[in-house]
Formats: sequence, structure tokens, C-alpha cells
Amino acid sequence: MTESGASGSQGGRLLANIVHFARVLRTAGVPIGPGTVIDAVNAVRAVGIDDPEDFYWTLHAVFVNRSRHRELFDQAFHVLWRDPRLIERMLSMSLPGFVSPPGAPAQALRRRLGEALAGSGAGGSRRHPTAARTQSDAAFSWSAREVLQHKDFEQMSSDEIARAKSAVSRMRLLLARAPTRRYRRHRLGSRVDMRASLRSALRCGPGIIPLERRRRRMQPPPLVILCDISGSMSRYSRMLLHFAHTLTADRGKVSSFVFATRLTNVTRYLRERDVDAALERISEAVFDWSGGTRIGRCLEAFNRLWSRRVLAQGAVILLITDGLDRDAGEGLAAQVERLHKSCRRLIWLNPLLRYEDFEPRSLGVRAILPHVDDFRSVHNLRSLEELAAVLARVGARHEEGVSQWLKPRP
Repeated sequence: MTESGASGSQGGRLLANIVHFARVLRTAGVPIGPGTVIDAVNAVRAVGIDDPEDFYWTLHAVFVNRSRHRELFDQAFHVLWRDPRLIERMLSMSLPGFVSPPGAPAQALRRRLGEALAGSGAGGSRRHPTAARTQSDAAFSWSAREVLQHKDFEQMSSDEIARAKSAVSRMRLLLARAPTRRYRRHRLGSRVDMRASLRSALRCGPGIIPLERRRRRMQPPPLVILCDISGSMSRYSRMLLHFAHTLTADRGKVSSFVFATRLTNVTRYLRERDVDAALERISEAVFDWSGGTRIGRCLEAFNRLWSRRVLAQGAVILLITDGLDRDAGEGLAAQVERLHKSCRRLIWLNPLLRYEDFEPRSLGVRAILPHVDDFRSVHNLRSLEELAAVLARVGARHEEGVSQWLKPRP
């Protein structure tokens, strides 16, 4: 159909389909506003729809402005524009379950897309009376609390992600208190406070010198979060930023950084009371979302620019990354070693540990592993709760969680 043909009844249906397509993408998580829809309609009118490939890339150029949305757009386009019978069946059902077309690559994205399609086509059941007799398995859209605790963030539906974020916002982290260099008066202290003892002697008169005692002041150490936001960490990093926002609101001394190809300090953004506003400001300030990862260069920038500012008083560091380095671990071991020597405790959180067959084969993983105090998985709510329990107690360096990975594999 040409541009002139689009002005007739066919054009009216095309306009409605473009609006519906935009609504589905927006429900699935792609930021699309009314202005973007108008731009898409104008672009299609200018290019025409004679060539399906031109039509695809015209809508892609308007609707997709982040790399993480490409796969979602491709799946939605495939369902809506290339398989009309499938979308007709989808719109006639109100349950959030659907059978994905053959060849769709990502199960998690298919689930989000299915929910968006079902939500946008809820009214289709009125046009198709037989749809009420259609049966669909919507078991994945509901999860009991115990199931939600153990479910991988990457496999969660949109509703489960929302409930997981709500659970994360209610978490509380109690760091084990550590001794500082300062002292305070205490009657059971091991040291004599000479200044306080002399003041007491002046009040008591000659011949009597009461000994006042003191002991070290105990307080929770500062917490520093270094979170990888590369493409392989996309779904996990967003949930962990919610966790970082909860920690920042609950505690005073929390410093947060994100990195992919560059390092960005997001501490002040996470101090926003509203987590959605905080993440929105972070998305505007960070330009390397879902890209490659240069862990060594980013840690070098942290050690050079920020370590003396935020690692005072024996800070605890949470390094959140899968260890897949674009630079093949070049200079990474030296930077992690320096980071380890500058903090009280370095905890590495890696979502790849969720796999039973995980082995430290990549150069980035091998460079980081010898210099961390604890090596844990972070892929579901249960792992976050276990992390909170670990931080609540004082542990020795090179715990069993690390030593088992340092042993040579048969």
C-alpha cells in the first residue's frame, strides 16, 4: 500500500494498528509517549509500506532508542505484523498467557510481551463470544511468596517484578558493628581515661583518684556498592538498584556507583525518596546502559578518584558483576587487589552462580576471584536475604565461599 492508499479505510486500520502496537510496547516497558506515536505515523506516511523491511526499520527508528529494547520490539513486531492469526487469538483472551511464535529467543521477554498483549486486548473477548470457552494456562502470572523468593529475576513476569520490588523496599540491612579509632567512656572499659580520671580527682579532693575507664566506640562501617549495568547484567542491575535505594534510605553511609564502560557516581540520585524518581534520574545521568563492560578501567577510575573519599573507616564493598570483561581481564587483577587492600571486606555478588555447572573460566572471573572475601550469587529475593544475613555478622577473609572456587578443577 502506498501513501495515497493509506488515506482510505485501509489507512484508518493502519493508524489504529500503529497506535495499538505502541500501546503494547509501552505496556511491556518501552518508554513511548503520544508524541512518539505521532512521529511514527508521520514516518510511515513518508516512507510507505510497500517494503516490509522498510516498514520494520521505520518503526524501529522511532520506537527504539535503547539497545535493551531491540529484542522486545522485534518480538512484538513479529507477533503483531507478521502473524495476524496469532494476534487475533491473543486479543480474544483476557488471561496473561500466550504461546510464543517459533524462533522467539528470550523467554522472559516473551512473557512480558504476552502480558502486554493480553492487557491491551482485554476487550477483544466481547467481540468473540467463543473466547470465553478458550482455556489458557496463566499459572506463571501468580506466584506464592515462597515461590517468589526462589524465582530468578530474569524469569519473573511484570507482575512478579513489581511484587519483588515491593519486597525489596521492605528489606532492612543491619551491618555488624566494627571497632573504630575513637573511644568512649565505659565503666567496663579496658583502658584508663586519664583526662576523665584527673577531673574526677579534682572533684573528690586529695588522696582519692577514681579511675575512669573507656573502650573503643563501635559503629557499623560505611557501605560502598559497585554495580555492573552492562547488557548481561541488565535485569539484575535494575533490581539491585532498588536494593541500593532501600539501603540508602535505611542507612546513612552508603555510596553507590554504576559502571559498564565508564564509572558513574549515583549516590545523590539514590537519596531521592521516590525510587522511581531516583531511577529516572540515574537513567538520564548514565549513558552506558546495556553496553560492554570494562571492569578494570572502571575500578581503576574508582581507586584513583573515589577510594580515599568513600573507603575511610573500613568500608564494606559490594562488587556486583558477572565478571565478563570486554578487555579480557587486562589490568583487572591489580585493581581488584588494590580495592581489596583499601576496604574492610570485599564481597563479590555474581548472578552466574545460579547455575550449578558454573566454573571460573573467563579471564575476568579468574582475575577477581583471588582478591575477594566472599563470593555469592545474587539472582533472587532469597539471595538478597542471605546477603543481609552475611553482612549482619563479622566474617574472616577468604571464607569457604571463595576457597572452593580457588581449588584447581579436575
